[in-house]
Amino acid sequence: MSKKDKDTKVEDPQVEDQATTTAEAEVETPEERSPEEQLQDQLVAEKDKFMRLFAEFENYKKRTTKERIELFKTASQDVMVSMLPVLDDFERALMHIEDDKEAEELRKGVLLIYNKLVNTLEQKGLSKIEVNKGDTFNADDHEAITQIPAPSDDLKGKIIDVVEHGYKLGDKVIRFPKVVIGQ
Repeated sequence: MSKKDKDTKVEDPQVEDQATTTAEAEVETPEERSPEEQLQDQLVAEKDKFMRLFAEFENYKKRTTKERIELFKTASQDVMVSMLPVLDDFERALMHIEDDKEAEELRKGVLLIYNKLVNTLEQKGLSKIEVNKGDTFNADDHEAITQIPAPSDDLKGKIIDVVEHGYKLGDKVIRFPKVVIGQ
């Protein structure tokens, strides 16, 4: 071996030792870190934990507030659904009383009670779904009871008669309108 090769071989272990020492110095063990650095890391971890807990609590508050509002909007749904047949009976009674000309005073009394009931239910959030004869049938918005032959070609697939009105409580449909459609 030449002198040059021996020098190169001797230098190589020194370079490797210096690289290893530098790498070990960069990776500090927790024992070698100062107490201030350890406290800083703990502080960062606790801040992160606090922020996550705070965000989770805020989401909980928003969710419960939303659920509470929905509960108040639909709390009276059972009562409203049970009142709908009474409302239907009033409408039927008014239709039959209109045919009898002698019962004008009776019609006025029934109409007064009907209007009072409708106004009270509307104040509580009930609204009638407007459906007219000749409207296009939509299975998402209407409940078809039966199909009959259409009196004319322009009424095919359209509503011919409304058997029962539909109602909404707030934005939620509590009863779909029952209709007869043309075939």
